[in-house]
Amino acid sequence: MSWFAALRDTARTGLTIDRELTDPKRAVRGAVAVALVLFPTLALGDARLATSAAMGAFIAGTATFQRSFRPRATLAVAAGVGLGVSTFLGYLAAGVTGLFPVLLAVWAFGAGLAWAVGPTAGVVAANTLSVMLIVVQLPVSALTALGHGLVCALGGVVQALVITVWPIGSWTAQREALADTYAELADYARRLRQDPTAHVDPEPFMEARHAAALTPWQDRHRPPELRGLRGIAERIRPTLPAIADPKVGAPEEGPERDRAREVLAASAEAMDALARAIRTGDPLQLPRSAPALTLVARTEGPELRGAARRAARRLAGLLRKASDTLDRSSEDTIDTPVLRPGGALRKPPLVRMLPTALRAVRRQFHPHSAVFQHAVRMSGVVTAAYLMARLVGFHHGYWAPMTAAMVMRPDFAQTYSRGVARLAGTVVGVAASTLVVQLARPGEWVLAALAVLSIAGAYLTFRTGYAVITTCISSYVVFLLGLQEGNPLVTAVERVGLTLLGGSVALLVYALFPTWQTARLGERLAEWLAAAGRYAAEVVAVYGRPAAPRGREVRAALLDSREARSELLQAMQRADAEPGRHASGLPGVSRRQLDRARAAVGHLGRVAVLLEAHLPGEDAEPVPGAAEFAEELRLATALAAGALLTGQPVEFLAVREAQEQLERRLAEQPAGVQGDVVRSGTRLMLQALKDLERALRGGGTAAAVERREPEPTAR
Repeated sequence: MSWFAALRDTARTGLTIDRELTDPKRAVRGAVAVALVLFPTLALGDARLATSAAMGAFIAGTATFQRSFRPRATLAVAAGVGLGVSTFLGYLAAGVTGLFPVLLAVWAFGAGLAWAVGPTAGVVAANTLSVMLIVVQLPVSALTALGHGLVCALGGVVQALVITVWPIGSWTAQREALADTYAELADYARRLRQDPTAHVDPEPFMEARHAAALTPWQDRHRPPELRGLRGIAERIRPTLPAIADPKVGAPEEGPERDRAREVLAASAEAMDALARAIRTGDPLQLPRSAPALTLVARTEGPELRGAARRAARRLAGLLRKASDTLDRSSEDTIDTPVLRPGGALRKPPLVRMLPTALRAVRRQFHPHSAVFQHAVRMSGVVTAAYLMARLVGFHHGYWAPMTAAMVMRPDFAQTYSRGVARLAGTVVGVAASTLVVQLARPGEWVLAALAVLSIAGAYLTFRTGYAVITTCISSYVVFLLGLQEGNPLVTAVERVGLTLLGGSVALLVYALFPTWQTARLGERLAEWLAAAGRYAAEVVAVYGRPAAPRGREVRAALLDSREARSELLQAMQRADAEPGRHASGLPGVSRRQLDRARAAVGHLGRVAVLLEAHLPGEDAEPVPGAAEFAEELRLATALAAGALLTGQPVEFLAVREAQEQLERRLAEQPAGVQGDVVRSGTRLMLQALKDLERALRGGGTAAAVERREPEPTAR
């Protein structure tokens, strides 16, 4: 993609306006909290104190609209504390000549590193930087600085109190995440009817797991229907492809395939009903046309056999269990919660997460890290924009570094799309609000009311587009700073010019010192290959040693594989928006080869899912050769991941030999369902590894490997 095309696409993305709005009640609640801070402070103190209080309440409210499953009140308090500290330090530094730029550079560097913790932490940290720039304008005493910092933190406390007193959709995000999981399972079942080798999207499962991590308070007060259903969904996931796949499930054609399609269709309707009940909190109503809970037990018509029949019976039992869970929860209330065994994932308080956050930052503290590069770039750009604005002589010079801080992101697409949106939104917002101030010349109380209305619009359009949000925020800042003395028209011209200056510097510096995701695609693929190999090996190892408790190992390996796949897909999506040639980031491997390799690794993971559906019980007989195959698979995929990064040949001769040995040992044993499943599954795994060899052959894989070893045939 050329630079012109990349800039055109990112600009178009930044200026795109969606028709989706935030919940109006939540937007009004956030604006009310700002008003509760702004008006009393304006009545009791001066305009500068009111500005600090209102900015603190606004940013704390913004934190509650970020994508997070933590209690919103906790996020507001945490943001308020951060704002108070940044404001206090900024006021102190402003009183010492030459100290404020140093503090600005250090704080901007820390705000950039906050992205190592997560997007929410990165956005909130950038907001604390912008507030420091806005409210710190004149040197003050230490006591006054402390007062401004406390008032700024007070805004976060008031937001938290309003959220606590006026709860709105407290469990909506958790309900949506769990319902999306069942909706994805229903859609997956329908896709399997037409494509028996379709892949499930793991993103809803990852999101549901994050949503299920609760604080102790949340665990005591969550709705009963949110208990236990995520685990059932995870167990349903492997049973669906185990029914549909012709290699281990129903035959590709014939009466059994018709019955498999019937089972999948009925289960899809049942899971749609489960998703609706979870999303709305209404009682479960299974459709009359989908007798999914009794379908497998029917005796008339064609029957499923072998592994497919066992998977279908397991599916029916899980659907029945999910239905019973919802039916029981409908009799409970939030006032008398039912604590069922199994508990929730523990989510520690924010204070106790500080060591974890510091470890995450420490892992990114090296020159090759994208987060570290973003922190260095952000520190340099924000400080340079501030100094340039001061040299030019603008009175409101803070507007340039503030724009740079809010625009910059760790990747190209977000930085440039937000940069264009920020420039456009600021120009429109400043022009419109300045025109209102210039023509109407409102008083202090009217300006405060207009500021509250502007922030309500910003909260309401949080999902509409960054350009619209920026327009509302710019109007809010203009009305808020209009409480202080100055010529509105001259101030507006300065703000527009400084916005263009800060945004241009940010975009130019990113173009000169970029962080390309393309260069990291090979690393992401290698991580996914190693994780998928561990997951497949752990599943096969259970067949070799069913008496050994390995459920946690299988689960942990599955989560690692999902996370690695998600990071690869995100990196590929960001790389597609970058200018230049779309290489793979691997020595001698093209982007097309990388796509084929990604498909092969995905097939390896899918086969592991098929085998997971038939995991034996602890009293089952071990499958001979399975443990040895699992160990060779784990080692070979780990070595292949390292070979990918170094440009060495990728080969799986040891896995082939282990599979041949497994075949010989199975041939000596009596026929059984477990043995047939392992035989078919390992053949499919070997085929996926052969596909990976073919995909990467141009990148150094020895072509003679395939010529020496014949391909085993699958049943």
